[in-house]
Amino acid sequence: MGLPCVFVRLTGCNLRCHWCDTAYAFYGGQNMSAEDVLGRVRELGGKLVEFTGGEPLLQKDVEPLAARLVAEGFRVLIETSGERFVGNLPRAVVKILDVKCPGSGESGKFCLENLAVLERKDEIKFVIVDENDYHYALDFIARHRLHTLVDELIFSPVFGQLHPRQLAEWILRDGLEVRMGMQIHKFIWDPGTKGV
Repeated sequence: MGLPCVFVRLTGCNLRCHWCDTAYAFYGGQNMSAEDVLGRVRELGGKLVEFTGGEPLLQKDVEPLAARLVAEGFRVLIETSGERFVGNLPRAVVKILDVKCPGSGESGKFCLENLAVLERKDEIKFVIVDENDYHYALDFIARHRLHTLVDELIFSPVFGQLHPRQLAEWILRDGLEVRMGMQIHKFIWDPGTKGV
């Protein structure tokens, strides 16, 4: 968070989180070949690229495209709902898996086989809308011993629905070793701005 990054937002998602802030990514967008995407990423500059969505793993070309970017020296991250298996991604890719909490309306869909293929460099994220989600995240972390799998556990408040201060107070109260994730682009640009 905070590093300049090229976001490749892919169209399509099979989940419908109640608090989704990118419903425009369910449909639309523009068709681009893998070559077009590579060209645009190179043009924008920098060496950090994140695939997001929608759900990027619905796109059949994302794995070979990620491999090409890695081969060209890019650091590649793929942020996914965690509902799809990530074990076929190139090993160098940083996998950011979102465990859906009850407030999303999509909990219980996490692919538990993903836990066996994670490495320390990967990340697990919980988007939290209320204290029930917070406790769900704590239970999931303990039950699956997530601290033994990855270095980064991220708690992110739903923008405009859970005040960041409230989440920070819960984290501090309970002495958690988690990172608080903020969608800083929403503080820099208008929260409704697409393309940032």
